[in-house]
Amino acid sequence: MNPWLRLLTVLTGLAIGFALAVLAVVTGAHYFFRPDLPSADALRDVQLQIPLRVYSRDGRLMAQIGEKRRIPAAYDDIPPRVVQAFLAAEDDRFFDHPGFDYQGIIRAAVNLAVTGSRSQGGSTITQQLARVYFLTPDRTFARKAKELLLATQIEREFTKQEILALYLNKIFLGQRAYGVAAAAEVYFGKTLEELSVAETATIAGLPKAPSSLNPVSNPLRATERRAYVLRRMLDLDFIDTADYELAIATPMVSRLHGPSVELEAPYVAEMVRAEMIARFGPEAYTAGYEAVTTVDSRLQAAADLALRRALLEYDRRHGYRGPEGRHALADIPADPAGPGGYDITELAAMLASLPRYGNLYAAVVLSLGDDDSAEVFIRDRGTATIPWQNLDWRAYVNDNAVGPAPKSVADMVSPGDLIRLTYTDDQGWVLTQLPAVQGALVALSPEDGSIVALSGGFDFSSSKFNRAVQTRRQPGSSFKPFVYSAALENGFTTATLVNDAPVVFDDANLETTWRPENYSRQFYGPTRLREALVRSLNLVSVRVLLGSGIDNTVRHIRSFGVPDSALPRDSSLALGSGGAAPLDMAAGYAVFASGGYRVAPYVMERVVDTTGKEVFTSSPAVVCRECELSAAERTALEVQQAVEREPAPRAPLTVVPEDQARNFDAEVPNYRDVEQMSAHGLAWRPTAEDAPAFVRRYENPAPRVISATNAYIVYDMMRDVIRRGTGRGARELGRSDIAGKTGTTNERRDAWFSGFNGDLVATAWVGFDQERPLGNREEGGRTALPMWKYFMAEALADASDATIRRPPGIVTVRIDPESGLVAPAGSPGAIFEIFEAGKVPEMLAAEPDPVFSGTDPMQERSDEPLF
Repeated sequence: MNPWLRLLTVLTGLAIGFALAVLAVVTGAHYFFRPDLPSADALRDVQLQIPLRVYSRDGRLMAQIGEKRRIPAAYDDIPPRVVQAFLAAEDDRFFDHPGFDYQGIIRAAVNLAVTGSRSQGGSTITQQLARVYFLTPDRTFARKAKELLLATQIEREFTKQEILALYLNKIFLGQRAYGVAAAAEVYFGKTLEELSVAETATIAGLPKAPSSLNPVSNPLRATERRAYVLRRMLDLDFIDTADYELAIATPMVSRLHGPSVELEAPYVAEMVRAEMIARFGPEAYTAGYEAVTTVDSRLQAAADLALRRALLEYDRRHGYRGPEGRHALADIPADPAGPGGYDITELAAMLASLPRYGNLYAAVVLSLGDDDSAEVFIRDRGTATIPWQNLDWRAYVNDNAVGPAPKSVADMVSPGDLIRLTYTDDQGWVLTQLPAVQGALVALSPEDGSIVALSGGFDFSSSKFNRAVQTRRQPGSSFKPFVYSAALENGFTTATLVNDAPVVFDDANLETTWRPENYSRQFYGPTRLREALVRSLNLVSVRVLLGSGIDNTVRHIRSFGVPDSALPRDSSLALGSGGAAPLDMAAGYAVFASGGYRVAPYVMERVVDTTGKEVFTSSPAVVCRECELSAAERTALEVQQAVEREPAPRAPLTVVPEDQARNFDAEVPNYRDVEQMSAHGLAWRPTAEDAPAFVRRYENPAPRVISATNAYIVYDMMRDVIRRGTGRGARELGRSDIAGKTGTTNERRDAWFSGFNGDLVATAWVGFDQERPLGNREEGGRTALPMWKYFMAEALADASDATIRRPPGIVTVRIDPESGLVAPAGSPGAIFEIFEAGKVPEMLAAEPDPVFSGTDPMQERSDEPLF
């Protein structure tokens, strides 16, 4: 036989034998590793771990919660340049190979033979996907074999585009960013469409070593890796020379960016997070749920601003406590061209290490001017000169005193001081500080208890304690309306005379003998119930409680939904000595605002999964005044409302997108007349799908806990609190529909204001976390009322009048203001007062006087101090 033919035969036999051996090895490996590989169904059921996203009712992103930051992106939504960059960096033959690349495998094998190291990678994108989804990152031959087998299986189950979409959404890219869309946001604060070529190449270079190659932790190595990706893109004709040169010359500029939050409401987001964990367990962080809250973005922003403004005003009254730090310039390198002669990069880095507190900007003092100004370097803003008038601030001594007026800028700050500044349009940059005092503000709808705004403190990053819901503080005099409501059910009227005089209690339920007193330390003698509430007289309130009976009062107030912690069974209950959260107080006041119905506060409206399916929908009790009526009465009421309905409805307080609307009035047809309503009503059968608010109102009506007459009378008394009492500061709002009550506790440790109209209830609280007196003159009307007022000014802007309607069963009678009895006709000085029908006091003995000089109670004037 020809030697060459014999050699060819031998080589062919060896090749066939080698191929059979390889086939046998592959087959054996397949059957050996098959039990450890996922099934086809498991591959198809791949789930991305997507963080929880929390939204306001009007669709603003409030928070993204989860260990992994991921923004899912469909393949068609990923720009081609991003795809090309990853192909250039990781697998340029991706669209040609069957899941593994023999060239890469040979290259890795040669490297192993030459160096003895398995450091040379040969993994395709499909293999990387197999590894990150189903395998471990261990560098072993067994894992590599599984990876190859699984990659081919993935290629059979998915299209190339589906594989790329999974990979680009799954891959870890450093700094908790998973997927390209999250990386674009984390490193550059951009969407995928907004990325430049240089930024795209930077992200595409990260899979190799996301921790050490990312532009935040190692800009130099990130720049080198970016250059490699750009060269590969140029070689593959993904970019032209001009694009390459521009991108290669671009400086590496990157910093960490948070999620693109559209509405800052961290206290609400934390409430939602806790409720989501309670309902869905740990998968709440990874299943891609979207929780829609009841919060209105406009009102939430107003609440945060109102709280911060009120606390900063309090803090300003009590003096400057000094800089946050000193000698901050000692370790900053000099740079003649930099701000104040210091290296600007080091200055910026130093300030960037300080915590952010809302709109209080960190700054370092660079130098002092001869005109008593100060040159400062401000975080994210650069240099500025602060004039003396914006630095002039007396020093804090204690909560009751401030120091003498400073004489020069040197009395206030020194070079190297770390300070806080805030900016206003009328003053510019002004010296400020993080308040030591805290506060809370919560607002809700009295119709169903939905929380439309909630702020649990000045700054969530400095303190995550939610004072709106987690604290239990004495509500003080803001609790009195509940006590007076109980009194109206136990023999008292608005005109009942109660003696405002000293009283001593030796109650077994109290630790010591108790001598309550008014804040004015004065006594006013016999006082009508209305006037006692307007002036917030403590001694009258205690006698009212005793006259009603403590058990009767506790039983009555408990129906408002206030917690037992707020209901001590002793005479101090009259002055709000128990413990309640601002949310508890707002919910209690909602009973008055709704006309006597109790609603439960809630913040999570619904939850949808990644497919858009609702997996949770709230079902709150809703005020349904029609539900108490007979069929005939209800029909008559609906006819009256339909005929009297105004062409332009009241401006809503909460703006809800059309697809999220839950508006009862919008669901009920606007009938032209009785005949049209009767004809349509016989055939109309609303369902929960086409009329959710209508059905919900009748399916889950809120329980009535006090009578409509009781609620209205207390509301009317609290309107006088604002007209001429301790809440007079709210008159600046220029509205006649609002009512409310101040609250101040012993030693002025807590300041409150709760107020409402027919559409909205809000409660404001101010105090120290570690309880101590707020200081002289820091009472509810001065300390908490401004917060409520600032919020309501925005909340009620452009809103129509929401005066609570006077219900049937109330009569207006002229009374004698001194005795509280009904005044005979023509009595001088008589005033008007309202009573529940059947509870009108007796007639005063007549003293004939032909001249009538009756006045409205709102015109009464008192020269007594109001507290």
